[in-house]
Amino acid sequence: MEYTTIAQMSAALAAGTVSSVELTRAVLDRIGQLNPELNAFITVTPEQALAAAHDADRQIAIGKHGKLTGIPYANKDIFCTQGVRTTCGSRMLENFIAPYDAGAVERLGTAGMVAVGKTNMDEFAMGSSNETSYYGAVLNPWDKGCVPGGSSGGSAAAVAARMVPMATGTDTGGSIRQPAAFCGISGLKPTYGRVSRYGMIAYASSLDQGGPMALTAEDLALTLGAMAGHDGRDSTSVTRDAEDFTRLLDTSLAGLKVGVPKEFFAAGLDAEVGEAIESAIGVLERLGARRVEVSLPNMSLAIPAYYVIAPAECSSNLARYDGVRYGYRCSDPVDLQDMYVRSRSEGFGNEVKRRILVGTFALSHGYYDAYYGQAQRIRRLISRDFANALAQADVLVGPTTPSTAFRIGAKSSDPIEMYLCDVYTTAVNLAGLPGASIPAGFDNGLPVGMQLIGKAFDEATILQVAHQFQQATDWHQRAP
Repeated sequence: MEYTTIAQMSAALAAGTVSSVELTRAVLDRIGQLNPELNAFITVTPEQALAAAHDADRQIAIGKHGKLTGIPYANKDIFCTQGVRTTCGSRMLENFIAPYDAGAVERLGTAGMVAVGKTNMDEFAMGSSNETSYYGAVLNPWDKGCVPGGSSGGSAAAVAARMVPMATGTDTGGSIRQPAAFCGISGLKPTYGRVSRYGMIAYASSLDQGGPMALTAEDLALTLGAMAGHDGRDSTSVTRDAEDFTRLLDTSLAGLKVGVPKEFFAAGLDAEVGEAIESAIGVLERLGARRVEVSLPNMSLAIPAYYVIAPAECSSNLARYDGVRYGYRCSDPVDLQDMYVRSRSEGFGNEVKRRILVGTFALSHGYYDAYYGQAQRIRRLISRDFANALAQADVLVGPTTPSTAFRIGAKSSDPIEMYLCDVYTTAVNLAGLPGASIPAGFDNGLPVGMQLIGKAFDEATILQVAHQFQQATDWHQRAP
């Protein structure tokens, strides 16, 4: 496809050199060509997409359009979409048709974007490899024997393979940034509360945050502008004035302080990944940024705290799936108890069951203070560490993941090893801060991601640094 980024498509649509219908058909054709192997999409909606594209072309013809009007995109299958199957990657919701649009989907539709389908994901967003999906594993376009990361692996693979220029994702402990790193694309987790969680099926309510995944920082800025905003239907949505997240993209990095946490370069980081990130920091310094050494002393506690808090909240959120109101129901239950037990046993996969059990134990009488209460205290310490580090720097920089994408099945039998894939990302969610991953090199043919972490509601500075880096490098232009 001649146009691969949102910025390119927007310019072509405005110039009249291509129509939204033509772009949408090209996207649908590419999905049809590549998806049977990559398994990045669970559901494709060509009829709805082409109808929306025709509407977009009419808006463009009369001059009533914005920068995103007519741009095709995909939604992670955790976002409710009216009249379209929303499975959350689970057998539990295999036949669930959402009666309304999620807040983020609604806003992207208002901006004129054209939804073409729903992307594959780890079941209920629980996983770091996209292997827990009821609909099968997603393959990494760079190496089909490797995972794309998770839980937003379908969205990452779809963007990396140029099936769509942008896809929505969700990030509870790194699920936008980690797959973005593994697939060599750009992904942004906004500040908690920046993007509405209404209609975004809950995993861990105090950690979940939706955001965009695209090829460039510029495209992230354009789409975040549409996704962000207060939503009265979400009690955690923050009221803030509308922002233009592109406003700093072309601003020089001269004088900007880049904090490098020493804990990001400790034991466990692959040497080649560390070298790629050091080289990337060198690029930022050549662009005028000043390196500042900082510390996050409680970083090592992030994984244990996260894997108490997130399962505890998941245990509560997933209690609603009982076979009564909606979702999977077992066949021929003997009585109500049998229906509850078998519906949940048959409807949930092993990783979801594991986290429900861990969370239920952590919340149980006699253990609440020892586990959940203690984890929340650690969360406060981690937030304080970030505040101290960001008082010394404008952004923090480090690796997104300790290694590049691993082989399919390599970590499936060891949940703890799988959880450690998120060692650099979970702390950001615990603190509620914005974070992004952008391509910063390769190791043995697989992409390396650089993570940028900012102050609360300062996504514009993260995007500024990312865009300036991408203007000076071509990692984001590499295609599998």
